[in-house]
Amino acid sequence: MNELYFGDNLNVLKEEIPDNSIDLIYLDPPFQSGRNYNIIFDTKTKEATGISAQIQAFTDTWRWGEESEKEFTEFIENKITKEKPHIKIIELMRTMRNYLGECSIMAYLTMMAPRLLELKRVLKETGSIYLHCDPTASHYLKLLMDAIFGPDNFRNEIIWCYSRPSAPNQKQLSRVHDVIFWYSKGNTWKFYPDEIRQPYSKASLAREGYSGNASKMTKGGKVELKKEGKFPEDWIYIPPVKGNSAEYLGYPTQKPEALLERIIKASSNEGDLVLDPFCGCGTTIAVAQGLNRKWIGIDITYLAIDIIEKRLEKSGLKKDNDFAIRGIPADEYSAMKLAEKDSFQFQYWAISRIPGGIPNEKKTGDKGIDGIIYFKTFDSYDKSKIGKAIISVKGGKNINPAMVRDLIGTIQSNNADFGILITLPEPTQNMKAEAIKQGYFQYGTMQIPKVQIISTKDLFAKPLPIKLPENSIMTAYYDVKNIKKSKDILLF
Repeated sequence: MNELYFGDNLNVLKEEIPDNSIDLIYLDPPFQSGRNYNIIFDTKTKEATGISAQIQAFTDTWRWGEESEKEFTEFIENKITKEKPHIKIIELMRTMRNYLGECSIMAYLTMMAPRLLELKRVLKETGSIYLHCDPTASHYLKLLMDAIFGPDNFRNEIIWCYSRPSAPNQKQLSRVHDVIFWYSKGNTWKFYPDEIRQPYSKASLAREGYSGNASKMTKGGKVELKKEGKFPEDWIYIPPVKGNSAEYLGYPTQKPEALLERIIKASSNEGDLVLDPFCGCGTTIAVAQGLNRKWIGIDITYLAIDIIEKRLEKSGLKKDNDFAIRGIPADEYSAMKLAEKDSFQFQYWAISRIPGGIPNEKKTGDKGIDGIIYFKTFDSYDKSKIGKAIISVKGGKNINPAMVRDLIGTIQSNNADFGILITLPEPTQNMKAEAIKQGYFQYGTMQIPKVQIISTKDLFAKPLPIKLPENSIMTAYYDVKNIKKSKDILLF
């Protein structure tokens, strides 16, 4: 079965993926750009909202610290990979650290080295790997790839070209290309050029049928062009994914499907297994599925898993029938383990269980707002008016009535209509009593408690034991122009 894993790809590769089992690997890891990426998207209107309440998709910022030091040492001592690093890799990592010092790029390379080594282990002898990178790290990654896969197995440096507007007062050339390194694992690899032939230039088309012997295209004394197009070159122009594109999801580093189609068609057959260990919004997965390949996707953020699950379901696939999701909480125990391991990912997961729930982008300093639900009200005087509910998540084991009072204060200070408190353990009787005191929010003929409390256990109940407006963002279509009048709305 096709599989989607929520977790650290290094752990998933070591524990779940067998040796020599993958036909093709494409990875687009976070770039060493020093930027934080946020996501704004609307799967119904395909329109970016341009508002401030964004979800932080991932942090593409690397700093050398205790974790980097630990991972570097354990990699050198062969404690974190199944594939043993050989002397060339170890010496290269030591040399780069001596040259670069304990800086952000060294932290980035320390993250990448063990993962590239594990990717080599799981790749078949006839398999290929495509590493997508940017100018800040490509030269260092090329050294790593040479050390791990061998310089003789370097096939191509592929240049993906695109265009975009220049910045005001720009003082350097526009950066409008990405680098993709293609390596094979061995000296026999799959390559199907006829699947990705490119259009001939106007000059070549004008020469078709001419007599002469100087051209490589000459056959039988005349220039003959293949109807499929010219032999593919190591650069390709493909427009980036834009906001008005049908495939646009709003994911900050989303790559065009045409780019992945080219890679998958060139280096795999139908039925082959494709792996993307940094699968993001799932473009590799979607394209592999459409080309009748099997696939495995891995991502460390629950946001990515949630996006991909919705993307697959929208295409007609069904979870547990056409694909499986591994690593997300399946019961109360595993949810509690996630909370212990990563409180922010637990928070995002818990809010995603609430229909219409939109997680806050901030890990700290959120002023008691971990998530929000927006819904259309019954205001007959202002049909564009949007209602709001606050979601607060308490992932610790110690809970008390003060948490309910804090939520009440947050509801009032943010002019919200009601609130939901999600607790890791079961709420106490005193907490329930404090919530009941707050009364109800009148929503048409429906009375919604001003404060509702649900536990982690309740998140697995069907239906959820809470009352929600029927016209939440998740279940209704809206006039986007009117919704945009509310300055802090994020559409899904």
